[in-house]
Amino acid sequence: MGAGALALVVVGVVFSAFWLARPTPVSVEIVSPAPVTRVLAVNGQLAALHSVAVRPRVSGAVVALLVAEGDKVEAGQVLVRIDAEAQNTVVRQAMAALDATRITRDERREAYDRSLALGENVARSVLESEARAVQSAERDVERLTAVLEQAQVALRDHTIRAPLNGTVLVLNVELGQIVDQATQLLTLTDLRVLIVEVDVDEAYAMQISPGQTAVLQLAGETGTRDGQVTIVSRQVDIATGGLAVRIGFDDPVDAPVGLTVAANIIVEQRDAALTVPRTALQTKGDDIGVFIISDGVAQWQSVRVVDWPAARLIVSSGLGAGDAVITEGMGIAEGQAVAVDGL
Repeated sequence: MGAGALALVVVGVVFSAFWLARPTPVSVEIVSPAPVTRVLAVNGQLAALHSVAVRPRVSGAVVALLVAEGDKVEAGQVLVRIDAEAQNTVVRQAMAALDATRITRDERREAYDRSLALGENVARSVLESEARAVQSAERDVERLTAVLEQAQVALRDHTIRAPLNGTVLVLNVELGQIVDQATQLLTLTDLRVLIVEVDVDEAYAMQISPGQTAVLQLAGETGTRDGQVTIVSRQVDIATGGLAVRIGFDDPVDAPVGLTVAANIIVEQRDAALTVPRTALQTKGDDIGVFIISDGVAQWQSVRVVDWPAARLIVSSGLGAGDAVITEGMGIAEGQAVAVDGL
């Protein structure tokens, strides 16, 4: 009985050692050069290139509201009228004052002309006094002309006109409402030219530039549209760490402003480059590397990669074509016996 038990224990130890000695199965990828496109994927919103928040220059009650949301208008078209009764009175008063001053000026001119016609029969002091009176009247006419022009400008400001051709996107005012210079009456938008506004993380700000191509997909669409980066802000938002970027469409787009758009900005294209899955990368202190298979064991290989928010990364040094890289390096130790999974 004792011998039989001993034999069983020995067999068990041998059996366990057999399994412990078996190589760990791993997934492997043979590194080879291939065309690579480096893409930055961001989400943005559809916006109009030209959009104006229309505000009044004067205060008062809205007495005429001549547009509704969705209306198309032309530049110069009347949108809103603000009560101008008081300003009309100011204009009439300014006109009356100017007319009276012109009459006074004309009378002083006539008196001066008569004195000049009398020649030496009029004292020089009288002529000088009348000349000064004419000059004073001329200045009064100029001053009151400016007052009238200013009053007329203020009167015109009571009529709000469209600054551009566009569509009334948002209407914020109602008939009879009291408004002032801070009131946004409406938003007028030119929907003929739409763009995509996105925020790019500051980590990639230095790699985005005007002219880069982009592939755009509008929410609700299965197809994509071509575009290119048109404007890159020169200032990072301190609060968000985002850099404002605008992308234009190659062809006109008819869609609602504010629609979500998925944008893939083409940052770089290479005819041939070595890449590895991000999951293959491991760290040893400050060192970044991958495990490769050599003679049935895992060997550590330091690498340099182009860090980028993608599942695969470009290897700039450390690997060569034909290297067998373990694609899931987590849990692997250097010198560990490994075998290609499935072989």
